[in-house]
Amino acid sequence: MPVFVIMLLAAVVVFILLAVRVVRQGYVYTVERLGRFVKAAQPGLLIVIPFVDRIGHKVNMMEQVLDIPGQEIITRDNAMVGVDAIVFFQVLDAGKAAYEVSNLYVAIMQLTTTNLRTVMGSMDLDETLSKRDEINAKLLTVIDHATAPWGVKITRIEIKDIRPPADISNAMARQMKAEREKRANILEAEGFRQAEILKAEGEKQSAILSAEGRKEAAFRDAEARERSAEAEARATKVVSDAIATSGTQALNYFVAQKYTEAVTAFANSPNAKTILFPVEATQLIGSIGGIGELVRDALGEKGK
Repeated sequence: MPVFVIMLLAAVVVFILLAVRVVRQGYVYTVERLGRFVKAAQPGLLIVIPFVDRIGHKVNMMEQVLDIPGQEIITRDNAMVGVDAIVFFQVLDAGKAAYEVSNLYVAIMQLTTTNLRTVMGSMDLDETLSKRDEINAKLLTVIDHATAPWGVKITRIEIKDIRPPADISNAMARQMKAEREKRANILEAEGFRQAEILKAEGEKQSAILSAEGRKEAAFRDAEARERSAEAEARATKVVSDAIATSGTQALNYFVAQKYTEAVTAFANSPNAKTILFPVEATQLIGSIGGIGELVRDALGEKGK
């Protein structure tokens, strides 16, 4: 009797152990009853019927990353390029992901590889290198639509690397170098052009200012000559009036005055040691005498 009880208790313990399962967080277990899918168990405690129910698949419901191996793709212009890609996906329906496709990871990988060849094969090499976002968008649309019956959501597809052939890479490097040198030459020529323009503008402004200065100087000189002429005219008028009033005596006075000033200037010259004048002494004496007569006449008139 005790042996039977022990065996019964052991059977109960085994039955409980087989009936109680724990589903981990981030996973969904599919439960099969007699080989047929009956439900998808969420994370937590799961009770199954031993020997009738069993766990079919443990489906990862977290977002997953699938690395696509490098592919050699021929572009539309017959250039061979190497391409690496990466796919981000998440299972939304565990039952479909487990039973609608045989091997989910291989299926997604093959589907991505095929569409990658299709999309990039319809583009030129330059387009494949410059339109990665467009390639990613096309692949995402096509593959997400194709995997929808499997209960999978494709969240993102990214092209990791595009490797053109070595000769094309070298040609592109030379082209880039030539383009940069061209831009540098253009910028240098533009700089020289701007410098010449600024220099010409400066010379133009300088010439304008110089002409303005000469104009102002000429105006000032003309004004000075005009004033000098006016003063000379006034002096000439005064002399003419004096001559008209006093006659030849005033004329002799002015002549003698200028003559005396000229002789004085010659005598005071620092470069002259000896001065020779081809003049007659009687003329100078006569001029001085005329000055004396003028003085006497003036004093006589004052006495009267």
